[in-house]
Amino acid sequence: MKRIVNTSLQPYHSFRLATQATELIFLESPTDCSVVQDSDFLMLGEGSNTIFTTDFMRPIVINRIRSVVIEHSSSSFDITVGAGLNWHAFVESLMQQQIYGLENLALIPGTVGAAPVQNIGAYGREVGELINQVVAWDRSSGQLVKLSKAECEFGYRDSIFKRQPERWMITHVQFSLPIKWRPVVHYGELTSLGDNCTAEQVFNKVISIRQSKLPDPAVIPNAGSFFKNPVVDRHQFTEIKKSFPDVIAYQLSDNKFKLAAGWLIDRLGLKGYSIGAAAVHDKQALVLVNRGNATGENVIQLAQYIRQQVASSFGVKLEAEVRLMDSHGLIDLDVCE
Repeated sequence: MKRIVNTSLQPYHSFRLATQATELIFLESPTDCSVVQDSDFLMLGEGSNTIFTTDFMRPIVINRIRSVVIEHSSSSFDITVGAGLNWHAFVESLMQQQIYGLENLALIPGTVGAAPVQNIGAYGREVGELINQVVAWDRSSGQLVKLSKAECEFGYRDSIFKRQPERWMITHVQFSLPIKWRPVVHYGELTSLGDNCTAEQVFNKVISIRQSKLPDPAVIPNAGSFFKNPVVDRHQFTEIKKSFPDVIAYQLSDNKFKLAAGWLIDRLGLKGYSIGAAAVHDKQALVLVNRGNATGENVIQLAQYIRQQVASSFGVKLEAEVRLMDSHGLIDLDVCE
């Protein structure tokens, strides 16, 4: 286990605000979890979904467990992966071994351990569908435990790990991927591939789409999709569609509709809108970017302005998908209003 004190947080979160950490702790094995058991810390992956708006005063724990164990039965590949491994590198390595199922989730930034926390999803897939179990240190019992898919309580960009961040330290994630692969291409631009496409075609198409629409954090600092796609009931959707016939939405199984948050923001002409050096990306309205010297206050003010405009025009409340942190923990944008 490695520790660093009083260091810049710019290399540890992709929005790269000029903030500081009092202490960074790097986990290298599950046994390290017991050492930080009683610390008041924050778990962090690659910081691709977290924005530190000010100096952070609590210890930050970063997982560096990167092992991969692959087993298989007659019907599935069972893959146990260290939570500190880069997500896209993991997906790419499976593709190279002709193990398929995660190709729709290619190029999503972050670590394997962050995937179940957010229940990351894209192009018709959510990672929770393919997770068999999650291994995590339970701080309430001081033990390493295995949580089944049901116990993870996956929802839309949600999980028990997201709702109880102080309790869980994910060390490994186990995936179950079918040996008999079937494409999932019913969403968005993937429909052009057709049902007879290969996994490699899906993988390459997803990468191409994401690269064309989303800025590279290494070039333009950002934290990916800033807001969740809001879910509304049929009545609210019908009312919105009366005023905005071209609204982009996807019908869900429970008679609800998921609206495209990026479309809502774009429809209001907010691409390129900025407060200080924090701005709405000029090509993808769902992404906020740091134009070089943005402050945490710039980011919060911009997020609140967007939320107010969307609520006023569409009657819809946007919720942050990113984790906005102040000096001690998560910022609730509802409280900031």
